[in-house]
Parts: sequence; C-alpha cells; structure tokens
Amino acid sequence: MKVIVEAPRFDADVKLIDFIKKKLTKLEQFYDKIIQADVFLKLEPNNKPENKIVEVLVHVPGDKFIVKKMAKSFEEGIDVCAQSLERVLKKRKEKIRSHA
Repeated sequence: MKVIVEAPRFDADVKLIDFIKKKLTKLEQFYDKIIQADVFLKLEPNNKPENKIVEVLVHVPGDKFIVKKMAKSFEEGIDVCAQSLERVLKKRKEKIRSHA
C-alpha cells in the first residue's frame, strides 16, 4: 500500500511520517486490497489544545473512505483515524464476503 503524507503550511517530522506509515500499513491486516492512503495534516488556527486536524483518504478498488479527526497531537489523530478505518474496512470485507 502506498501512503502519501501532505502537510501544507508546515514540514512534517520524519518520525511523524514513519509513525503514520506504520499505523496505516497495519490496516492491510483487515483489508488487503487497499491501494493507497492519502494523509492530510492541518493546523487549525485557534488557541485550543485540539488544533491538529488529521484527514485520511483510503482508496480501495471501486471505493474511497475518508476519516477526519481533530486531536491534541497528530499521533493521537492518526490513532483515532486508524481505529475508525479499521471498523470501516472490516465492514466492507464482511459485505463483500456476504455477497460472494
């Protein structure tokens, strides 16, 4: 699976990018047909602690899933996004199995 990380307006740390790739690659355990994951990291211009926005767009054959979360850190946001995507991908796999 290809993982593309985009962070407009700031440079994402190498450790952060590695963390994201590691987390999202684990999704292949639940659905092995993932083509690509596009990750967008954004900073919300406010003074609240939860000002990090993580958006993940996952491409699978014939469909796309998008998850968007706000968190105190990008790592926390990726964790929550990965958990949501895990549920979505498991549902998709079940749906495909039940129609096969």
